[in-house]
Amino acid sequence: MPGNLDFETLKDMAAKGEIDTVLVALVDMQGRLMGKRFHVSNFIDHSVEETHCCNYLLATDLVMSTPDGYKSTSWEMGYGDYTLKPDLTTLRLVPWLEGTAMVLGDLEDHSTHKPVPHSPRQMLKTQVDRLAAMGFDAMMATELEFFLFEKDYRTLQKEGYRELVPLSGHNEDYNLFQTTKEEGILRPLRNHLVGAGIPVENTKGEAELGQQELNIRYASAMDCADNHTIAKHATKEIAWMNGVSASFLPKWASDKVGSSSHVHMSLWKDGDPAFFDKDADYGMSDTMRSFCAGLIKYARDYTFFLAPYVNSYKRFAKGTFAPTKTVWSVDNRTAAFRLCGDGTKGIRMECRIGGSDLNPYLAQAAMLAAGIKGIEEGLTLDPPTKGDVYESADVPEIPTSLREAIETLENSKFLRDAFGDFVIDHYTRCAKWEQEEYDKVVTDWEIERGFERA
Repeated sequence: MPGNLDFETLKDMAAKGEIDTVLVALVDMQGRLMGKRFHVSNFIDHSVEETHCCNYLLATDLVMSTPDGYKSTSWEMGYGDYTLKPDLTTLRLVPWLEGTAMVLGDLEDHSTHKPVPHSPRQMLKTQVDRLAAMGFDAMMATELEFFLFEKDYRTLQKEGYRELVPLSGHNEDYNLFQTTKEEGILRPLRNHLVGAGIPVENTKGEAELGQQELNIRYASAMDCADNHTIAKHATKEIAWMNGVSASFLPKWASDKVGSSSHVHMSLWKDGDPAFFDKDADYGMSDTMRSFCAGLIKYARDYTFFLAPYVNSYKRFAKGTFAPTKTVWSVDNRTAAFRLCGDGTKGIRMECRIGGSDLNPYLAQAAMLAAGIKGIEEGLTLDPPTKGDVYESADVPEIPTSLREAIETLENSKFLRDAFGDFVIDHYTRCAKWEQEEYDKVVTDWEIERGFERA
């Protein structure tokens, strides 16, 4: 479902004084919304056509540093502009901010006006277009897991994030009494997102202290990624407005379960589920089997797009519901890929590798590319793994560190064929910079362990 506000209605609301601000946003490499706040009159008269932004927005890290080594932009090249073109199909109300609307935009080269190839939305569009040429539509859904903590972001920052206290003191997985304690945040989150045109299904408690899950109804791949990104943004803003903090860091404590972002996917053709064959085992069509075989074969190649930071890999641990092996199973939460809805038209594959820190555009683009490759190669899907997959031997493992994922990313012929050398080199530099920054840091663990005893 795209935005819920058309341009003519925006003009009417502006004339009545109901809207005075329009957020024009792009999605950066980290999956965050970046952009400008326009007075609605300027947006209507001028900026609805285009605005501009510095091209460093697709060449920074989480803390907005400007690393060297990018071919797209640099200090030497002067950090010029991109053109940001609002996509009016995404225009929507922002009910949690007074008098505000939002529109997502696509990035173009300032001189040639060609799409920026390493832009996350463009990368997903490229794979969606490839599927369309094959006669398929991709339907996707993501689950957003996060933790709620006492105190606001600024207070926790000033305290060095050393006294993080979850908002709930109990495991609240599916527990309606425990989650009542967070309804002051989650009820407005659900309602405001629906008011923004995002089809929220539910929220629920997750299996750790203060951990939540937000579920949004499945949609086309691009709408799914847009919904995910806006919902994550809204979660942080609404938490902040209530004096608490929401964190999508995958692993905030070594003795706590981490947060994931599972991705459900299926292909449709002419309005019918292309993954379903009522006469086949588990209801899995040949198309689904080849697609999923590609997902699994190339999972190690694209793990970086599901787990982009050093911290992401701390989540992969036995017995935590986070996978460690790249195999599939039927309705089994110990596997990296879980078949859901077997034997029904709702049949789909759930990828459980991604953490709560993933960029949904990059994650979905990479997985669709792998599925397309599986169809093109006519791959055969191995039988499902049964039992406790953590104990399965002689099966491929998910990369155990960012360093390992960098190697599989950089050397992936499949990804280079799907996205081009320029794009993969760009994200390889992004990944290497993250590792380089981490490698410089002396951690509390090192000091405590060796200060006296080394």
